[in-house]
Amino acid sequence: MIETERLILHPLTHNQLLKYIKNDSSLEEELKLNPTSKEISPELREALEQTILPNVHNKDKNYLYNTLWTLISKTDNKMIGDLCFVGEPDANGEIEIGYGTYEEFRGRGFMTEAVARTIEWAKGQDGLNTITASTEIDNVASYSILEKNNFIKIAEGEGMFTWKLKLH
Repeated sequence: MIETERLILHPLTHNQLLKYIKNDSSLEEELKLNPTSKEISPELREALEQTILPNVHNKDKNYLYNTLWTLISKTDNKMIGDLCFVGEPDANGEIEIGYGTYEEFRGRGFMTEAVARTIEWAKGQDGLNTITASTEIDNVASYSILEKNNFIKIAEGEGMFTWKLKLH
């Protein structure tokens, strides 16, 4: 787990991911959290079922780079969003992140804080040199998080911006 002033970033195990997908409060009960208002987008559900769950189940992979990290607000004792790495670092030490904040918790700086702490954590991991991310061009809130964390926009195409941050 990783902590910030207001958040706990909790990497989910395979069984916890199964409960997350059920979206029936069983994960919140296990983690002793208040119920949350999370909605699982079709894209996230597909990623969970097709990629995240099989990769987390694969003992040859480092699950921290393959699982969903749930963000827990210490004050609310609720899950407020998610962050994930899109697989393990490549040969150049590059890794991609993705994230989302549940609607009722947007605009409060939680994800900016979580991404900042994730960057600090990444700097301490062997073989990690660069973090990348992609955002939809019209998702100002999402790319503002990256700008506040010193990511540089390196490409634009197909309605997306690509961002990069050198760790060292």
